[in-house]
Amino acid sequence: MEVGKNNRAGVHAIDAQANSISAQPVVKAAHEELLQLMRQRAEIMKRIGTVKQTIAGLANLFGDQVLGDDLLDLIDRKPNGHQPGFTKACRRVLMEVRRPLGAREVCVELERYAPAILARHKDPLASVTTVLNRLVDYGEARSLSNDRGRRVWEWISDTEPAADAMPSRRTA
Repeated sequence: MEVGKNNRAGVHAIDAQANSISAQPVVKAAHEELLQLMRQRAEIMKRIGTVKQTIAGLANLFGDQVLGDDLLDLIDRKPNGHQPGFTKACRRVLMEVRRPLGAREVCVELERYAPAILARHKDPLASVTTVLNRLVDYGEARSLSNDRGRRVWEWISDTEPAADAMPSRRTA
């Protein structure tokens, strides 16, 4: 009886190994496709960033009234009676300032344009840092080191050379 159990275990082990070997090409193809899709997403996010910056610039020149409500909403500028979401506000700061900013500088900008938004957070600096890191993960921003070795973030757009094809969470 013990011999039968060992035989079945051996057969199952061989089957598992064969399945693993036959699964390798499928796993490799899926991995390659995922990498390609992530590169495409990064490129699309750059393009979206460029178009949003262009629209925001036009609105700055000619006034928000030249844009429809749908477009204002898409570029996070639609006045709707309440403060914009925290992530949207951080996006707007990075998009409009157009230079790398540290988390403290983002807080200063938020304080100028949407002071109530910071009041809802116990630790605004930590909240801003978390959001900025998420924007990097989404492929909308990149993290760099400034000349003093401090971490800064900038909005990604097509008009800037990419540091590398895939956004990395931490480059500092």
